[in-house]
Amino acid sequence: MSSAPGPGAERGMLVTLYYEANDSCYRTLHPFGVRLASYLACALGTLIVVLGNLLVVIVVSHFKALHTPTNLLLLSLALADLLLGLTVLPFSTVRSVESCWYFGDDFCGLHTFLDTLFCLTSIFHLCFISIDRHCAICDPLLYPTKFTIRVACIYIGVGWAVPMAYTFVFLYIKAIAEGLDHFLPYVPCVGSCQLLFNKLWGWLNFPVFFLPCIVMIVLYVKIFTVANKHARLINNMNRSLGSQLHVGASKRERKAAKTLGVGVGVYLLCWLPFTIHTMVDGLLDFITPPVLFDILIWFAYFNSACNPLIYVFSYRWFRKAVKLVLTHGIFCSRTTVDLYQ
Repeated sequence: MSSAPGPGAERGMLVTLYYEANDSCYRTLHPFGVRLASYLACALGTLIVVLGNLLVVIVVSHFKALHTPTNLLLLSLALADLLLGLTVLPFSTVRSVESCWYFGDDFCGLHTFLDTLFCLTSIFHLCFISIDRHCAICDPLLYPTKFTIRVACIYIGVGWAVPMAYTFVFLYIKAIAEGLDHFLPYVPCVGSCQLLFNKLWGWLNFPVFFLPCIVMIVLYVKIFTVANKHARLINNMNRSLGSQLHVGASKRERKAAKTLGVGVGVYLLCWLPFTIHTMVDGLLDFITPPVLFDILIWFAYFNSACNPLIYVFSYRWFRKAVKLVLTHGIFCSRTTVDLYQ
């Protein structure tokens, strides 16, 4: 590997080449302390993603009482986020900190495929969970017959099949890539494994990422309105009867509305910067520095760490199940324990 002084050399950084090749990318070596802190931060984020979602997968899979349509969606969501943490984030960490891809072009393509697949699958599942909560709160009498195990399995199948088809088409169909040569601003240099969003793909990503978000926001507003309406009716009834009827139902509705609201907010916070960047950067001839790209993509990854905390960890039944698994192991009773008591 050859090196050459660059504008950052006097500030403790060294600009080098990835490989001994004329078309090699340039690499900026940061001080050891910066690299160590970056590795620790990325490793901590990856650990949170893996452990949090692994607990969800173990608990929901183990206890038969948790095999409900809603929990099956949560299980599939946790599986997508877990696979992201196991197969994508470790290599993304090396790429982000070292600013160089050491694992070859073939694995770069596979890494990009898995990265896009698991992120899109997670987003689709968040949308389907919103639909499930909307049915449960806005149509509670018909919910058990409308949202069954079979319906949940159909949602799960769509949530995996559509992202897989979308990702495969735009990463592996050469005919489309050849027909879009005029959209690509340059040929990537050797040693880089960046997600190259051409102009057309950047604009196609906007509806793919934001249509689920729009659905989630609309359903959240409706759920919040219905939950408040039900709460007022229950409060008025309790005052007139001098009792405390249906308080638990009102609290559950408010909790579901609050959970979904937090989920939508975190989703926007994590994915909005990256998605807007993919559109704007194409219009500006791809001038975004790799460091900024890494920051934005790790913001998006952060959503996979938040999903278990938002949608599962806040529920008492899950905390009780985790306590049983941690204290008695996975051999604790699957049928006699009442997690909802």
